[in-house]
Amino acid sequence: MLSVKQELLTALAAELETLSPGAGARAAFENPKVAAHGDFACTAAMQLAKPLKANPRALGEQLKTALEATPAFQKWVDAIEIAGPGFLNIRLKPAAKQEVVREVLAEGDKFGVQADRGSNILVEFVSANPTGPLHVGHGRQAAIGDAISNLYSTQGWKVHREYYYNDAGVQIETLAKSTQLRAKGFKPGDECWPTDSENPLSKNFYNGEYIQDIADAFVAKQTIQAEDREFTANGNVDDYDNIRSFAVAYLRNEQDKDLQAFALKFDEYYLESSLYTNGHVDATVQRLVANGKTYEQDGALWLKSTDYGDDKDRVMRKTDGTYTYFVPDVAYHIQKFKRGFTKVVNIQGTDHHGTIARVRAGLQAADVGIPEGYPDYVLHTMIRVVRNGEEVKISKRAGSYVTLRDLIEWTSKDAVRFFLLSRKPDTEYTFDVDLAVAQNNDNPVYYVQYAHARICSVLRAWQEQGGAGVAALKDVDLSALEGPQAQALMLLLAKYPEMLSAAAADNAPHDVTFYLRDLASSYHSYYDAERILVDDEKVKLARLALVAATAQVLHNGLAVLGVSSPERM
Repeated sequence: MLSVKQELLTALAAELETLSPGAGARAAFENPKVAAHGDFACTAAMQLAKPLKANPRALGEQLKTALEATPAFQKWVDAIEIAGPGFLNIRLKPAAKQEVVREVLAEGDKFGVQADRGSNILVEFVSANPTGPLHVGHGRQAAIGDAISNLYSTQGWKVHREYYYNDAGVQIETLAKSTQLRAKGFKPGDECWPTDSENPLSKNFYNGEYIQDIADAFVAKQTIQAEDREFTANGNVDDYDNIRSFAVAYLRNEQDKDLQAFALKFDEYYLESSLYTNGHVDATVQRLVANGKTYEQDGALWLKSTDYGDDKDRVMRKTDGTYTYFVPDVAYHIQKFKRGFTKVVNIQGTDHHGTIARVRAGLQAADVGIPEGYPDYVLHTMIRVVRNGEEVKISKRAGSYVTLRDLIEWTSKDAVRFFLLSRKPDTEYTFDVDLAVAQNNDNPVYYVQYAHARICSVLRAWQEQGGAGVAALKDVDLSALEGPQAQALMLLLAKYPEMLSAAAADNAPHDVTFYLRDLASSYHSYYDAERILVDDEKVKLARLALVAATAQVLHNGLAVLGVSSPERM
């Protein structure tokens, strides 16, 4: 049907060009909001009426007559109706909708995938410092980032997944100090380790049981191999530097296990500290100063960020000589750009909202050729976790929050991914553990996966009866697919490629979950309306081809989300 749509658009463009030279480039179809209004809608008559000084309905009638005379519309269109002030509602013949079945079966996993565009994109996400296990907020970010990466891949981008973290700073010192105390035999609540929240010193320690695990491994002189580092402990509880390096490696390895449980891999781990050791931060500051974009005040160095739309100027270098946290961010994004990533998407929590204006201001002030609005940001909220009807806030392992691995262990990788992608990133979301394990239609991931498994069951039954298999369905006669449920299902299959393109353009992976739920619903309606394995061979093969195409699109869409497509449930 995609080829059919293109044929019709070409015919429409030619007629628009006849009406008004240059108008052909604006040829487009819209999807009617009400199914009864047809399969495509065209608003060209209303758009051209004013410049042509014509009555839009009369112009619509003229365009309708012209289109009905074209070979493409005669072949594929059942009727064109005038509505309202000049809408053209177009109803396709069943044969036009049937074409999508052939397209899906011919293209398989590549259905909906666009050609290589020769462009690189960097997607930065998770980027958690190695101070503890990944929490459910990191999980939401991981799901969003991976799905957005997959979406861009379908649109012909070469995607680079990057994890950025700091292996120095206050948080790392807190980690090292807590690990050292555990290694020396102390624990939270001891005199040297306050836990009372009223005591401001309590914030200087990590209390989770994972700290004891690190300390035990350190004393045992273990060697830790993470994705981006390896370190062997010397077991000396007085060697603070050795403890710090070991603790970072240990937690990076733990985070790797979290990511592996989530079936997630990164192309590169980028250290914030490298921006300092490689001189990128100093070079960035010097460039901003040389460009006249800074000033000294009260012993601090300020960026004139208000020149670039920020609500106030920002401190770059504090009175103690250290840089504020957005300065390395600016240096980092300059390096992203210099590495050839002209498009960058950052997935971050809503608590980073304030950094957007100052980072972009710094990038423009640096004047290195970076376009305005670079990088793109996708911000997400935290999530609530509910189990047995009650909110869960504490993990024994983490000490103060539910970990990503907790969530996966309670449910499944598939459920966590699908659920965390089922709402817009910036909306509040409650993860219902009990719903995520329920085997019923209220569970959205079960509902979608069951549709795929149900189709696989039908195809198996056919093959057990002597059927030739899915490959043999590519060229069967589809004329029997005329029922309303079959046509609705085919129309929905045809919308998959444009849905992917729109979801990628809007950084909106939740659109994929919405589409898959609609597709599963449409399939279940079709299954209930028409028996597939009938005696009539022609009808049976046509219906099998339709459901095989549906299974393929369900599989493709779930793959974008990083969710499996089970053949049995």
